Amino acid sequence: MKLKIQNEKFIDDKGRTVLLRGVNLGGSSKVPFTPNGATYIKTDFSDHKNVSFVGRPFPIKEADEHFSRLKHWGFNCLRFLVTWEAIEHSGPKEYDKEYLDYLEEILKIAESYKFYTFINPHQDVWSRMTGGDGAPGWTFEKVGLDFTKFDEAEAALVMQYRYNPKVPKSYPHLHWISNSLRFTNGTMWTLFFGGRDFAPSCKIDGINAQEYLQNHFLDATKQVALRLTGNPYIIGFNSINEPYEGWIGELVDGSDIEGFSEALGYAFTPIDAMLTGSGYPRTVPYREIKRFGIKKTGEDTMNKKGISCWLEGHEDIWKKEGVWGINNEGEPIILKNDYFKNKDGKSVNFFHEYLAPFFTNYTKIIRDVIPDSILFFEGPAEKLKTSEKIEFTVPTNVVNAGHWYDDATLGTRRPMIKINFNTYTNKPVIGKKNVKKMFINQLRIIKNISSKIHGGIPTLIGEFGLIFNLNDGEAYQKFETEPEIAWKSHIKLLTMYYDALDANLLHSTQWNYTADNTNQWGDQWNLEDLSIYSKDQQLNPYDINSGGRAIEGFCRPHFIHCSGIPLKMEFIYKEKTFYFEFDADSSIRAPTIIYVPNIQYPKGYEIKISEGDIAKKDSEQLVFIRTNKDGVHIIKITKTL
Repeated sequence: MKLKIQNEKFIDDKGRTVLLRGVNLGGSSKVPFTPNGATYIKTDFSDHKNVSFVGRPFPIKEADEHFSRLKHWGFNCLRFLVTWEAIEHSGPKEYDKEYLDYLEEILKIAESYKFYTFINPHQDVWSRMTGGDGAPGWTFEKVGLDFTKFDEAEAALVMQYRYNPKVPKSYPHLHWISNSLRFTNGTMWTLFFGGRDFAPSCKIDGINAQEYLQNHFLDATKQVALRLTGNPYIIGFNSINEPYEGWIGELVDGSDIEGFSEALGYAFTPIDAMLTGSGYPRTVPYREIKRFGIKKTGEDTMNKKGISCWLEGHEDIWKKEGVWGINNEGEPIILKNDYFKNKDGKSVNFFHEYLAPFFTNYTKIIRDVIPDSILFFEGPAEKLKTSEKIEFTVPTNVVNAGHWYDDATLGTRRPMIKINFNTYTNKPVIGKKNVKKMFINQLRIIKNISSKIHGGIPTLIGEFGLIFNLNDGEAYQKFETEPEIAWKSHIKLLTMYYDALDANLLHSTQWNYTADNTNQWGDQWNLEDLSIYSKDQQLNPYDINSGGRAIEGFCRPHFIHCSGIPLKMEFIYKEKTFYFEFDADSSIRAPTIIYVPNIQYPKGYEIKISEGDIAKKDSEQLVFIRTNKDGVHIIKITKTL
């Protein structure tokens, strides 16, 4: 194991503090490579047991090209995506040996580039069949659901069925927010985390659905760990990406769902979701971003044809458990509004009673194979925005790997640089300085969560990033005629994001790097387009930077290894001035290492240090500094005039 945790820091084998700056690899790893699972391609998922993820994030023959580019851009860390489906798509306990062979080989190559890597079992709204990615298709069959009915019944919004390029509103932006409230996502996550308490009648092969689903997920992830035991640069494993609590802790009528009025798209209450899934039409409000907030702009009747998602011979689980029923007039009604809210006379706490025990079991499974593995913990993204509301117990040797996005820019697909909206406070923010301050404060909230766990643990922002098709993709047209200004807004925004990370001295893995990204289809998944690289921008395959988008926004000076304690880091983009302040430990003889990219200093740079010896390795864009005295040292880098 090349890294260990010491309080809030990562420490290398020479005793230096390490800053992890990396990427998610990659966006298209959510879908099969063979046959091509890109979500713009129509499918009924009938081949879901006969797919292959070998080639995700890229074929072996392309590995050196992509890894060398990422290293050149200053990244030293990978949040490496795998999905449960990739491992166990053929059926329970039928693991894809060829895919596991591929993982082992591709990560050996990553090791040769010295990427600190942690494995991310990724999911979005449960599965590809529910408009996301993650779980295998057979998980639905096991609980009695027919995934071929999900889209038509409005139980999930699925691009493969729904997308019509001639009707943009046929498949809305950020679909997953609405999908998280729909029937299939709510049902599957409630079963996964709380099946024993909330669906005791739902059994698979004589085992409750919770135990069955969790055990298969854990065993599938264990297969990955078994393949990576000899790789010292595998520093750990993520828990499930953005796990969702389902309906656990909510009233069935949705009246107490915090932030429910802020839901984008169709805002299903739990009872709306349950009934549409069971074949009852429901009128559901629709919400959009309007000016400085999210407003109801209409409503529609969902599942007008009354299609049930339950397989023949399978009764609706939630009706069977008495959550809802039929009155004397033949109308569906709620029978137990607090069913998911209270259990045995006590209020339900999702984090304490369901998420924490799962994470403990997950940690044991991984550490039985790799004892020193670091665990990167995640909870539901929206619920972790405010530290004062969340308290939970996690094992030791863990990292808070929460996510952060500039919600206003992401939601509007407009560069919200001077005017933004703070979704933490639900208030507008005016002025670039105030927007930047908001970013810093939001990241500080996430960091503060870490300070309350085991006396302080590291914080790594597992996801943050920028959509590149801002303003309807105008940069793609400009890139062809005015490449020098095409990414102007993107660079400004990325600079603000990294400024906020630096201000909090945070580790991060940007979302994302997708090797097969295109301007038209983005990251090959649900029209998302956040990749810092695209084949469509690669005009010169012999130029390592060719294909990069807004490179100056993310490729910037930062420390990699610090022989002491980092105190402050700042890069002033306009001036090209970099400051780094640290409390040196002269007993550590390995040098402090600073990454100084040529793209920021094409004419060279000057470096000053309060005390110490300086050496450069220009071919790797690195500066080595050896200090001879303890105490605070300041490094300043400026451009050559």
